[in-house]
This record gives sequence, C-alpha cells and structure tokens, in this order.
Amino acid sequence: MSEKIRWGIIGPGSIAKAFRGGVAGSKHGVLAAIATRDPNKPNLAEDFPGVRVVQGYGALLADPGIDAVYIAVPHTGHAEWAIKAAEAGKHVLVEKPFALSAFEIDAVFHAHRKAGTFAGEAFMYRLHPQAAKLAELIRSGVIGEVRMIQSSFGFSMGKFQPQHRLFASDLAGGGILDVGGYPVSMARFIAGAAMGKPFADPVKVAGTAKLNAEGTDDWAAAILTFENGIVAQVSCAVMANLDNVLRIHGSDGRIEVPDFWFANGNRDQGLGKIDIIKQGKIETVSVNETAHVYSFEADAAAEAIFAKRQELAAPGMSWADSLGNARVLDAWRKDAGIEFSVERSTKRVNTLDNRKLGLNSGVIPKRSIPGLGKAASAVALGFEDFRSFASGAILLDAFWEKGGNIFDTAFVYGAGYTEKLFGEWHKNRGTREGAVLIGKGAHSPLCYPDVIAKQLTQSLDRLQTDYVDVYFMHRDNLDVPVGEFVDAMDAEVKKGRIRGPFGGSNWTRERFDEAVAYAERTGKTKPMALSNNFALSEMLVPIWDGCVTSSTDEWKQWLKDKQVTNFSWSSQGRGFFTDRAGRDKTDNEELVRCWYNDKNFARRDRAIELAQKLGHSPIHVALAFVLAQDFPSIPLIGPRTLGELDDSLKAFEIKLTPEQVAWLDRG
Repeated sequence: MSEKIRWGIIGPGSIAKAFRGGVAGSKHGVLAAIATRDPNKPNLAEDFPGVRVVQGYGALLADPGIDAVYIAVPHTGHAEWAIKAAEAGKHVLVEKPFALSAFEIDAVFHAHRKAGTFAGEAFMYRLHPQAAKLAELIRSGVIGEVRMIQSSFGFSMGKFQPQHRLFASDLAGGGILDVGGYPVSMARFIAGAAMGKPFADPVKVAGTAKLNAEGTDDWAAAILTFENGIVAQVSCAVMANLDNVLRIHGSDGRIEVPDFWFANGNRDQGLGKIDIIKQGKIETVSVNETAHVYSFEADAAAEAIFAKRQELAAPGMSWADSLGNARVLDAWRKDAGIEFSVERSTKRVNTLDNRKLGLNSGVIPKRSIPGLGKAASAVALGFEDFRSFASGAILLDAFWEKGGNIFDTAFVYGAGYTEKLFGEWHKNRGTREGAVLIGKGAHSPLCYPDVIAKQLTQSLDRLQTDYVDVYFMHRDNLDVPVGEFVDAMDAEVKKGRIRGPFGGSNWTRERFDEAVAYAERTGKTKPMALSNNFALSEMLVPIWDGCVTSSTDEWKQWLKDKQVTNFSWSSQGRGFFTDRAGRDKTDNEELVRCWYNDKNFARRDRAIELAQKLGHSPIHVALAFVLAQDFPSIPLIGPRTLGELDDSLKAFEIKLTPEQVAWLDRG
C-alpha cells in the first residue's frame, strides 16, 4: 500500500464532489480515480479535474491502483457494492445510510470481516472535532444531568416527484433513510456520552410519519427512550423546512448547535460552534476548525486502514454503532408502515450483492433420511425471527449456497409469516424441488385431528406449494386416541400433500410406539420421524408447556434401536455452551431453570476441554455431538446473522469418534 490511501469513488454525484474536497484537504489521502457507468456524463471533468475516470464500478474494484473506495451511489446500491468491494479486497467508506436495514449492514460487515478489510459509515460529522467537544461538555456536567434531546434534519423539495430518489419506493426514498439517521445518531451519541460510553441504544422506539403516494415518508418523527431516562425527540423531512437545531436539555441548562452535521457550517467548512445556555446567558464555544469538513472522515478511515483496524475509532461510527443506528431506523420505519418496494420479493430476485442464487453446494454435507425421496442437508434452518422478505432472504440464500436445503416452518411461527417468507423465497429463487420443507400444525390448544387438514391447506397456500416434504404435529393431545391423528396424517399422505416422513414434535416414546403399532395394525402410513429437543445438555424441565426432551439415556437407546429420525430443536442447548453460561451467576432465568445441574456442567466442562484440543469452541463440539449420533439426527439451527450461520457450520470441521461421543455424554 502507498504512503497515502489511494481513493476511488463509485458514483459521481454531489456528495462525491464534497468528498473529493475532503480528500484534497486530508493528510493521508489522494483521489486516484472515479468510476461511472457513463464516462461522457456532462461536467464530469469539471467536477473532478485531473482525476482518472474508470468506466464501470466493477472496473474500479479490480483496479490495483485503488486502496479504498468511497461508495456514493443511491441507497439501494450501498450493500451490493460494499460487499463486492470486500470480495475485491478493497476498503470502503460508505455514504449513509450504510444500507437499507440492520440486516443488510450486518451482511456487509460479515463480508469485510472475512476479507479483513476496513468498512465505515460516512457520518462525517462524527469525526469533526465538534463531536468530541460536545461529548466532553456533556461528560463535564456543564448543563448538569442530561434529560432530553431534540434533534432534527429537514428540508423541503417543494414538489412531490415520484421518480426522484428522495421519494421513489424503488430507490428507498423518504426522509427517515435519507436524513433521519443524523438526528438518531446524534441522540444516541449524546445519550452515550451522558453514560460515559461512545454511544447508547434506546430501550424503546416509537415512530410515525406522513406517507406520500409512493409509500415513503415526506416528514416523520420518533421518540427514543434510553435506559438512564433520557428521552430524545428526533424528526426529519424532505417536504418540510425544520429548524435543524440540536438541543440538549440538562438539569442546569441546555446546549444548542444549528446544523450539527456540517459543524454549524457547510460542505466545505464548519467552525464547530456550540452554544451553552444557562440562566438566560449564552456562552459560545468553538473548536475554530478551518479544515474541510469531509477531510476528517477521510483521515480517520486512512488511520484505521494503516493500523489494520476494520472499523472507525470513536467518535466515528463503529460497526456496533452503525448497527444500532440502523435498528432504530428499522423500528421507526416499521411503526410508520414503510416497506420499500425494492425490498419485496417481486423486486429482490437476486442475492444482496445482486447476482443469481448459486448452487446448493458447500460445507454442509447431504444425507439420506428414511422415508424421504431426496437428499437432505445434515442440518435444518429455522428462520422465524425475520419479518420481511429482504431480511430473511439474506440468510436463506446463504444457507442454500452453503449446501443447506432443509427449511423448518410451522403454522404458528410468526402468525404464519415464516411460511409466507419461504413461499416467496422459493418462488422467485426456483428452489422448491431441491428443498426439503418441514411443515408443522395442530399446536395446542388446537391440537385435534380435524385441525391438521385445515391448517395444512392454509400453510400450503402461504408456502406457495402443494406439498410438504416432512410433517409434524406440533404438539400431542393425550385426550385424543393416537389412531385418529395417524388417520388424519395418513389421509394427507394419500392426497400427496405430505410426501415424506411424518410424526410428532414433542411426543413421548410411548405415544410414538402406540402410533406405529396402530398404523401397522390398520395398514396406514406409519410415523417415521420426531422433532423433539435433543442436545449434549439434557433439558431438565420443559422450556415451554408440552415440550419433550430426547436427551436422556433411555431416549438415546430407544432412538438407536428404532432408528427414528429426530429433527432436534435447541440442539446447542440454547446458549448453555457459550461463555455466558456460568455456574454461579447468570441473568438468564431460562438457562438456570432448564439446563443447570451437575451432569450438564460436567458435559460442558468436557466440551470445553475437547474444544481446546481441537481448536474450536464448545458450541461447535455440542453441535458436532448431535450430528454424530448412531441414529438419524438432524439438528435445527436458528442463526439470525451470517456470522452466526458460519459459526454454527464450523461444527462440520469436527468428526467425533464414538469414544468421544460417549465420553462427552457421560460427563
């Protein structure tokens, strides 16, 4: 790498011109090239004099003369090009918002974490000396105890223009995403300073907005409540000229800063003036900074790159800071009822980095499952935490490309949204025939035979398919003869709506044996699979009513003798094997109630010991244990991020011997 960071810019708009000025005024950077899809764009040479023009964004990423890239394309291209930059080994500074949601941002950080490259969000005001001065004043107690924060950023476009990037739903328009991040990030910054931290995340967000014909926000406001009692009022607009003043109200006075995102200046210079108002008197503090306002973020990024750090140092936006900010914007948008059309399945037909979904091959091996006519992955994916197609598809795509093809759904998950999400995903990805789809129904209190067909009809409609590959009754009802349940499921097999093994989730051995005996006696299809808890740690009491563990010695022998396939939920002990599971102290009541006993801790100690020998973590050993059973054992995993998915799959690097399995189990 050269003595100075050689910057390239993707997207030659107005913000790119401002960054050009910042690089010119920086100590550690030089603008080497700018990428455009149209080299003949008017005024390009005048706007970027003497700068090499590269045709196409991909060409810039492939350019060996570029160290870092400033991404200044419209919002919808931020995640795509930031991920592609990581894959090309380029550092990035991404114009805000970093991406459309916290899920997208996490995926970008995951790409850069793997690549070892720097990635930062370009909230340049955070690197201007004014921000550090504000934090210093708050910590000094100059206005006493901080109680309320008011922060706004709003301007008026004058006229609604549905195709303009500030309004179009296809371009993720509206004020919340375009400028709402400024008042939110400042409120979190000040609340953090009051707590002695770089930033603070609110414990509650309540937002609203006035929507236009595109379904994006013309103006919007939100209330953020922090754990120390600080309340922040934030507002933004693209169709209203707000006062654009930061006000920090304390017990002994207040602080005011107009246009804080330009350090009380403009895109070239901000002196960093701060007004302290106490008892009717105004004291003005200024950092008297004359450097270009964008030079600070260019130098902060360069210093991080030189130091081989992957994120900005405080008061810049760290990765955790950017994720926290995005989660507030996500919650604000949700409250306001905003889902961009570009996030829906009809538009998001490619992966997040805008390519066709790859092949179903990777680190996850395939295996055969009794009663199933297609190869199945060794683990199944649960994904009930996602409430939008755009967020869920990130994980579904990654699981598929890593070789996973079993997907766990249920009638009750997310009030049906998990089924809807999978239906949309397989429809536009073309994965249905290669996927192994688990369906579940008849959860208590509606655990009756006649419910199975009714719920399966609704499920298949939401799933956009005419069959499931595996089916489980979600609970059992001992007041109903087991034969009636077998009859109901056998009827669905004969209709072709269940095409593989079926059985019970949270069923006892006795009940399962009774069901098999009934089926054999009457010539009905017999149950062949279970979905009970199974893990290296034994569940002592049910997590939820009606739950059944299969981790006891009696259960293990029964599963081995019968060779019944078990799709095990909570297969990693719900965090018992992570570092937070201490013997003496934890704030997780469920963990203590369901898993804490001497034998489980002995198993955990052995998992830790073996993990150290193998160069892995105990959670990997715990999952490898479930995979290494002498009966068909399919763990259900529920990662929420790509990092969690990759971490879980490290279990496939471990091949436990039968002796190691027995040693772990004995505790």
